Amino acid sequence: MSDLAGAHPALKAALNKRGYHKLTPVQEAMLNPDLNGADMLVSAQTGSGKTVAFGLAMAPTLLGDKPAFDSLENPAALVVAPTRELALQVKRELEWLYASVGLKICSCVGGMDMRDERRALSRGAHIVVGTPGRLCDHIRRNSLDLSTLAALVLDEADEMFDLGFKEELEFIIEATPESRQTLLFSATVPAAIEKMATHYQRDAVRVETIKQKEQHSDIEYQAVMVAPRERENAIVNLLRFHDAANAMVFCNTRATVNHMMSRFNNRGFSAVALSG
Repeated sequence: MSDLAGAHPALKAALNKRGYHKLTPVQEAMLNPDLNGADMLVSAQTGSGKTVAFGLAMAPTLLGDKPAFDSLENPAALVVAPTRELALQVKRELEWLYASVGLKICSCVGGMDMRDERRALSRGAHIVVGTPGRLCDHIRRNSLDLSTLAALVLDEADEMFDLGFKEELEFIIEATPESRQTLLFSATVPAAIEKMATHYQRDAVRVETIKQKEQHSDIEYQAVMVAPRERENAIVNLLRFHDAANAMVFCNTRATVNHMMSRFNNRGFSAVALSG
């Protein structure tokens, strides 16, 4: 087991129970006692255990030396994620990590019944996890009060900028107290993220667990250049050449997804379409 000396005792027990025999680099970095309560700009890849990492980073701010959460009406922490799927995944991870400290957590994401979310918020929540648009709706409707917020996490901040959520993020941040701890987690740190960190964070500590231009070392990349009119045939030929038991083909629009699924089925592949 990794050295968890810097973790809150309750979270340490949760990690042990979950069978964490080795923490990832970003998770280990969050246990540095010098970072307790600090604003951080963290570079970490998707799949590197970021949720547990910022769960560990928030604990000193949210719990301190207390064995469990106090009862409260307004949230102490807010996690903002770019998509509903990621937000719900974050919620599940934080639920087990903080299971023994009386955590009350709720999600606010698009595509879900807003009335159910309002009722959950009215009952009180220590941590709220949500997507930018839905969180803005709750703030405007006065169903989400961030005046007592102690910690704010922007998960995959670069992705949220790419999706055009800059104004929503600024609106959310402006609704929080300046005394909050702000944690920005981003796979890449472009100029826009650095500018946001400078504007909204206080002497943020830069935590880099990957080299900025380094890709996943466990993935092999291959580029194939083909004429546009030959693209579909090239994809089919690659799938047949590699003969993988399972494969994923990414397309840029829903229409293209449905078109490719039809082409695959016509060529004898068993294909399923997944799109928004």
